[in-house]
Amino acid sequence: MGYNSAVPTAKPTPVNIDAITRRILVVRSHRVLLDSELAALYQVETKALTRAVRRNLDRFPADFMFQLTTAETEVLKRQFGTSSWGGRRYLPYVFTEQGVAMLSSVLKSKRAVQVNIEIMRAFVRLREILATHKDLARKLAALEGKYDQQFKIVFDAIRKLMTEPEPKRRPIGFTAKLDES
Repeated sequence: MGYNSAVPTAKPTPVNIDAITRRILVVRSHRVLLDSELAALYQVETKALTRAVRRNLDRFPADFMFQLTTAETEVLKRQFGTSSWGGRRYLPYVFTEQGVAMLSSVLKSKRAVQVNIEIMRAFVRLREILATHKDLARKLAALEGKYDQQFKIVFDAIRKLMTEPEPKRRPIGFTAKLDES
């Protein structure tokens, strides 16, 4: 081997849809990914990702990307059990599904394209799971309605069994009716 032989480069790590799905958060009623999580997936520094986004802000309207407030950031830190996120000097950005799709036009690496495809699949999978849960919730509500009626009948039957039955024959023995007048 000579000095000019190619040095093998590190093989990019595959992207796991389950890992992406676990990273999706709900903030302000939107399913989003943190800029730092996306940077880790794209294998770039967070500041490089946000710099590329800031250079192309016209591609990221408020429904594609927004910056967290101080309060939201504190809530997330407590939720994750961390006191800080690597000494950040700015509040984190979060990206909706559309914002992640737009990132592929800003970050043009092969890795960014592959990661975006997997992220889109993760968002679709999450939507399918949520739709399945809604269907199950509807079916359960319908069954509960049916079972409520059936259980009412069962409880009524149990109550009847618990009450003392009325005597079917005359009491045994002599009973005198006293006249109070």
